[in-house]
Amino acid sequence: MSEAESESRAGREEVWIEKYRPQTLDDVMGHENIVGRLKSYVSRNDLSHMLFSGPAGTGKTTCATAIARELYGDDWREHFLELNASDERGIDVVRDRIKNFARTSFGGVEYRIIFLDEADALTSDAQSALRRTMEQFSNNVRFILSCNYSSQIIDPIQSRCAVFRFSPLADDAVADEIRNIAAEEDIELTEDGLDALVYAADGDMRKAINGLQAASVSGDTVDESAVYAITSTARPEEIRTMVQSALDGDFTASRATLDRLLTEEGIAGGDIIDQLHRSIWEFDIDDEAAVRVLERIGETDYRITRGANERVQLEAMLASLAQGE
Repeated sequence: MSEAESESRAGREEVWIEKYRPQTLDDVMGHENIVGRLKSYVSRNDLSHMLFSGPAGTGKTTCATAIARELYGDDWREHFLELNASDERGIDVVRDRIKNFARTSFGGVEYRIIFLDEADALTSDAQSALRRTMEQFSNNVRFILSCNYSSQIIDPIQSRCAVFRFSPLADDAVADEIRNIAAEEDIELTEDGLDALVYAADGDMRKAINGLQAASVSGDTVDESAVYAITSTARPEEIRTMVQSALDGDFTASRATLDRLLTEEGIAGGDIIDQLHRSIWEFDIDDEAAVRVLERIGETDYRITRGANERVQLEAMLASLAQGE
């Protein structure tokens, strides 16, 4: 790839997510049941308050904007307010921006939509104020809340919403979309590169598209090596070798693999834990050993999230497995 081509492709990266975002509900992939329910609301022009719950990159924001596009057409931005609750998480955002938008006069539509992304980041006081606001302006505003963990949303809000639970996208759906984008952008994508993107994404379409973008800038061909390097993802066989060495009692070899992943490849300890958890049932180990590994993974993950040193905790986990504990 020439320098000019590389710069041109890099300059287009920022718009790829929006460029390939589905514009209508019919374009949304991998959530046929949810799309069917949403289309019934849209066809009747009778939305209720909604709560979209699920992992990142599974289509929650896409569905919210698709609903607005189908209801309002080209003027959808005038009737759609999007706020990221993790940036504006206090009670003031409910009292000021949301109420001001709800009170603003408008014509031609029965109601407007307020989309609160990452609503589980709202403080409890803000959620209590939001509950009252949802009641006060229910005649002319519909709320769509998006969150990763619905358990973080207070019950009074959940009871006012139709709940839609988004699961991680199937590997086939991610692979199909990546193939289409690669063809559209004239990217040479190998089969092992595609498999690596699907593995690294783990059901997150946004992560898959970002990985394809980044890897496409690094060379002429997007292959397995480019994907794992650019996404800071360990190869599944490396994770398997690390765990198997520990289970075989070879702590030195297991620690050497861990050190390479942390130091040379720059993979975060939390990401290694996530890959371990994803891959444990793919290892050729018996159920007793799998249960023991999962127990240690859970304990290590808890300690890391509480602020403990990643390297120390991961080495301690491998040492425990090597000792057969």
